Amino acid sequence: MTEEEKLPPGDWAVELIDKLANSPNHDARDELYRAVMAVGPEALPQLETALHDDRTAEFAAQALAYIGGEKAVQILWGLASDPRDLDLRRIYYGALAEFDTPEVTTILLDVIKRADAEPDRTVTEAAILALTVRSDPKLAAPLEEAQKNTQDVVIRLDLENAVEVIGRRAKYLAAPGRKPGGSIEYAVRTYFAPALESAPPPEVAPAAPRPPSPRSAASKTPARATPPPKPLVEVHIQNLVLSPDKNRALARVVFEDPSAAANYDIVLQKRFGDWVVASVWLGAEMEKTLPQPAKPEPDAK
Repeated sequence: MTEEEKLPPGDWAVELIDKLANSPNHDARDELYRAVMAVGPEALPQLETALHDDRTAEFAAQALAYIGGEKAVQILWGLASDPRDLDLRRIYYGALAEFDTPEVTTILLDVIKRADAEPDRTVTEAAILALTVRSDPKLAAPLEEAQKNTQDVVIRLDLENAVEVIGRRAKYLAAPGRKPGGSIEYAVRTYFAPALESAPPPEVAPAAPRPPSPRSAASKTPARATPPPKPLVEVHIQNLVLSPDKNRALARVVFEDPSAAANYDIVLQKRFGDWVVASVWLGAEMEKTLPQPAKPEPDAK
């Protein structure tokens, strides 16, 4: 390796991440996340260094959560007691979603039970969202108990929604032939199944049958089929990137209904040959401008 090819001295990774992650161009930050995901676990040393720098700590924490795995989450574990006022504990708890164990369940439920004493509401919300990745109906009882003992109105609504979502998805998966994993698209749609199932296209009452006229009976031209109505809720997968071993993926998912759209970054993991959702991260939410009904024209005088 020549002198020109050697890496520059110092914390070059921190400087580079700072330039891109904190750029006014939001696309640069998103592209950097996906570049780090494509590098995979080899980026952990640089991200661990960046986690200790206030300028790049948030980006590094989120990138570690995307890469996932025991080593990455072990690095994130330090955020639970991080003395810096950076509000990054939410990322650690969100990253725990991929570990479906009794120990992790206890950790997340303990965070939720402390909601009223938690100064950062996003920490509690991250723990709730982490549990909604699962489809275990046994979670309903402890979540309902936490809701009864919580005063924060927003968290109470989040818990109510979580119980409903987990229950609906469990019921959806209980149907014959359905499973939690499969292709990436199937796994993503399974995660959103409660919303997709609860928003079917509007039913249209069939018209009364009419006897065919001689003219129509003689016609050889088949009747034109009526196009199906556009679904009220849609899910679009964008910007998919795979880890080097092709066993982990990061997908930007757009969820939209007639009134709003929301961006999600969803991490998926391949387990026993099937893709399953590992963790979910809510991004920007946008309200849509609904069309206003036409005003009646004034009567002509």
